[in-house]
Amino acid sequence: MILIEVKPFLDLGLEELHEILRLRSEIFVVEQDCVYQDIDGKDERALHVIGRKNGEIVAYTRLFRAGDYFDEASFGRVAVKKSERKYGYGRQIVGASIDAIRDHFYETKIKVSAQLYLERFYHSFGFNQVGEGYLEDGIPHISMVLNK
Repeated sequence: MILIEVKPFLDLGLEELHEILRLRSEIFVVEQDCVYQDIDGKDERALHVIGRKNGEIVAYTRLFRAGDYFDEASFGRVAVKKSERKYGYGRQIVGASIDAIRDHFYETKIKVSAQLYLERFYHSFGFNQVGEGYLEDGIPHISMVLNK
């Protein structure tokens, strides 16, 4: 079980922000061997969902209001530390992200840009594919929408 917090950008401490960016870099740049601009100027508009285990950030997402990223509310940069994935923290952080969008933004329609291999994972939360697949930073993705 992880302890989950939701924070706006300005409430993140320097060490906390550094740890988040390190986790995102470990996964999206190093592990997935993908050169892309992670620091994209969108973190300032996002709510940050942080999952901690024994004080260490092991899971993370960022959330956007409708219109800030997509026309619908959304979340992305879903990250779980590789050594911690076997504990189901991905399910916890995604579930917390859906709840936080409903609680903070009062939205029930949520769109994600999902890596294709995670289609079944997102489908288990009620997301369904919309449109055709596409490449994002060289990785196959699909758009998926939850409407509850």
